[in-house]
Amino acid sequence: MTQDRIALVLGATGGIGGEVARRLRDCGWTVRALHRNATAKIGAKTGDTDGFTWIQGDAMRGEDVVAAARGASLIVHAVNPPGYRNWGTLVLPMLDATIAAARASGARILLPGTLYNYGPDAFPLIDESAPQNPVTRKGAIRRDMERRLRDAAETGVRVLIVRAGDYFGPKAGNSWFSQGMVTPGRAIAGIGYPGRRGVGHQWAYLPDVAETMVRLVEREETLAPFATFHMDGHWDADGTRMVEAIRRAAGNPRARVRALPWWAVALASPFVPFFRELREVRYLWTRPVRLDNARLVQALGAEPHTPLDEAVRATLAGLGCLPATLNAP
Repeated sequence: MTQDRIALVLGATGGIGGEVARRLRDCGWTVRALHRNATAKIGAKTGDTDGFTWIQGDAMRGEDVVAAARGASLIVHAVNPPGYRNWGTLVLPMLDATIAAARASGARILLPGTLYNYGPDAFPLIDESAPQNPVTRKGAIRRDMERRLRDAAETGVRVLIVRAGDYFGPKAGNSWFSQGMVTPGRAIAGIGYPGRRGVGHQWAYLPDVAETMVRLVEREETLAPFATFHMDGHWDADGTRMVEAIRRAAGNPRARVRALPWWAVALASPFVPFFRELREVRYLWTRPVRLDNARLVQALGAEPHTPLDEAVRATLAGLGCLPATLNAP
């Protein structure tokens, strides 16, 4: 790479942002992390926490992001409004700030992508060239984000988008795994399952996603100005693989499986923004939808892939769901 290996991470306290930041750090990058309350993240004298340089600033303020990105060759845009509040009105202005910073610094933007951009006309197997005709509000915003990035790429801003299935991992934050299937901090007595029996679902283990992103970033000379890739992650063909992996990791082969009470999610949606977001993407649990990773395999040779049992065990340990004897390093 022609510039110093400096990355600005927006959303370093979140699941995917934190995972990518740690992987970049471990690969020798200097990682800057923008935070609205950086003083709370900075040690008493070191000025550095987790190996990151925490910078005071707001991802909504273009001048803050531009200043933080000065000299950087990568901006990781993994930031979301807290608690999904005002998501629809804040997401695009936050992205505009990142685009302005990338234009000023010459950095490439890395965006963690999702399935939400796509509608039924692209199902069931989706490659990067599939049309983006989403059927939800959240999907329309995601599509508009990518359109804005594509427009920026046509005027010199470099972009990398990596799309994956539902995240899970030791530090995944709000996710279907930690909010719908298990209860953080509790032993596994029962397992919730949001989907229909027999319907496939795609999962993405956060450390694998971060590893994939960093490997692509470090192949900058091979990337197109606007580069997109899909991950396969863990494909659960009928909804039983993830459930059985949880049972094995918990040492409870008889843990009962209960259906997610979608009626309760619907009742709570007007009052709990996260539940509203869950309800909107319920369609992904009612039919098999899968991202095709052929382009990624061609680029990397193979997709980083942690075995499912290992990934689930690490996730449950991180969530505090395993007994002390199983939760040991």
